[in-house]
Amino acid sequence: MNDLRAERLQVMLSPEELAAIDDFRFKHRMPTRAAAVRELLKFGLAAVGVDATAGVKSSSFGVFGRGPDGHTQGDPESGGSG
Repeated sequence: MNDLRAERLQVMLSPEELAAIDDFRFKHRMPTRAAAVRELLKFGLAAVGVDATAGVKSSSFGVFGRGPDGHTQGDPESGGSG
């Protein structure tokens, strides 16, 4: 098991949602449902412009930029205020 996958996420799905994941999994010859869900999450995050590569910290996904004194409003790229 990958050390980066230490967290477990439980999701309740309707039969139709589960069938859609299974269809995707089998069409793309994925080994597990978990692998299919991770791939679909990666596609969804990429579609909204989020880089979901390994090593990205959760603070990179916040609404506010993070400065030395905690969260500050501003551009997350520059970490500045305003």
